Amino acid sequence: MKILAIGNSYSSDATRYLYGIARAGGVKMKVVNLYIGGCSLYRHYRNMLSADKAYSLELNGVSSGFYVSLSEALLSDEWDVVTLQQCSHESTLADSYEPYLSRLAAFVREYAPKAKLYIHQTWAYENECARLAKAHVETSEEMLRRLSENYLSAAERIDAAGIIPSGDAMYRYHMEVWPEASVYRDTFHANLGVGRYLLGCVWFTALCGTSVDGNTFRDFDVAVTEEEVLRAQRIAELAVDEFGEFEV
Repeated sequence: MKILAIGNSYSSDATRYLYGIARAGGVKMKVVNLYIGGCSLYRHYRNMLSADKAYSLELNGVSSGFYVSLSEALLSDEWDVVTLQQCSHESTLADSYEPYLSRLAAFVREYAPKAKLYIHQTWAYENECARLAKAHVETSEEMLRRLSENYLSAAERIDAAGIIPSGDAMYRYHMEVWPEASVYRDTFHANLGVGRYLLGCVWFTALCGTSVDGNTFRDFDVAVTEEEVLRAQRIAELAVDEFGEFEV
């Protein structure tokens, strides 16, 4: 399976361990993330028009050192899956998605006609995060509710193959462990261990339709306990299963 994420630091978090999880699960996978920190749909659209080599290319969770344009990336392989997402602080604003999302979706389908197009549901900030005001909300719960509504509507508009429920999984994990532990590293990004692992499990389960139960991947950048691994696997599968009723 060949996956191209058109995103920002949130897709970087989500794909850091995805290749390793897939390899441990017996799935041959190539994962490319097009990274620009905080990149919005509007900026992706501007990059589409300009053909600038604006994206740092991350291959299988690691920076390659190369910069590419959006069209170059789409034409560089025969992709099975391409993902789109809004930047986190604009994800709550319904009018921030269009017309950029629809035009990007059309561009992806022109340059990668065989790929399934997915929406990556980003996640809410912690309640302690000072950036909540920038996202035009007061609480984590409000942020998740609004971004979830917007992503569902967005997926319907572009006739996406589905939604990857990273936001739902992050919230579920956070509610189970807070305040003793956190799935965040800075109140808005996933932590470098179990947070990124949780997201990788969500992507693997959602895109491959394969369980992570018993997956042996353990090559983390920071320490992750076996208890955390098992919790992440359980919550990832629960999020994907229960989010099925919202599939487009």
